[in-house]
Amino acid sequence: MAFDVVSNPEFLREGSAIQDALSPDRIVIGAPSHDSTMRLVELYHTFECPIECPMIITDVHSAEMIKYASNAFLAMRVSFVNAIANICETSGADISDVVRGMGYDSRIGMKYMEPGLGFGGSCLPKDIESLLHTSRALGYDFRLLAEVIEVNKRQVEHFMRRLTEALDGLQGKVVGVLGLAFKPDTDDIREGKSLEVLRYLLNSGARVKAYDPAAMENVGRLFPQVEYCQSSYEAAEGADALVIVTEWGEFRQLNLQKVKDGMRRPLIFDGRNIYDPKLMAKLGFEYHLIGRGAVISKG
Repeated sequence: MAFDVVSNPEFLREGSAIQDALSPDRIVIGAPSHDSTMRLVELYHTFECPIECPMIITDVHSAEMIKYASNAFLAMRVSFVNAIANICETSGADISDVVRGMGYDSRIGMKYMEPGLGFGGSCLPKDIESLLHTSRALGYDFRLLAEVIEVNKRQVEHFMRRLTEALDGLQGKVVGVLGLAFKPDTDDIREGKSLEVLRYLLNSGARVKAYDPAAMENVGRLFPQVEYCQSSYEAAEGADALVIVTEWGEFRQLNLQKVKDGMRRPLIFDGRNIYDPKLMAKLGFEYHLIGRGAVISKG
């Protein structure tokens, strides 16, 4: 029986896969023959894909490269904005203003420009590592992509060093961690930055309390020594510092006064920049963000 091997990469985001499948930005078909191409085109027509959705017909190698290059470019944007954020922290610049000023440039845009703890999950890390391996196998030294990976690896350590300095060491300190999934609205912890945060805290002698709406069971298998809480308020109770790792919607809606009242020290290290700095200062928090100096209440 004759058959062809084709490449039809998916571009589905975790947490919105159905929507992305029904309303794709583009469809990429890499096939070695006209017959196999037309079979895939007919298959997509049965799903009534939007007429305005571009369909790229190409060869197998190009289709595979489109997938890898797309994810590598997105990862590069994340590492780039995090590197700029690290410079902003020491230069006095505000990363939120810098990103906004860049994003209004139609050639750049706003997407994948949020400073934070770096990228994780099941797609970007493995795809860019695969592209780096492939490039080396083909004799090309992809140093730009290698540095994208290195910037991402260093981001959590940079953040945690700031926390360590603020607490004058982590030994014996109580640290609450909000968010364990690699992104909101999922329980996926693959390549999650929370794992790096927990490992750093535990290795430094901190007592760690953590809360996540969905991912605690998964993380508990890896870090049974962490105290898993039933709410954000419980994680903050008696804490010397609170670290925000995942930008779950419910964290944005917290009663911050209640959070502060429960903490031993009102110190928050926000790895996702989810709160208004002026409000945090007004409430009396010492609030550390990504890409700008600490906001400390003068009251």
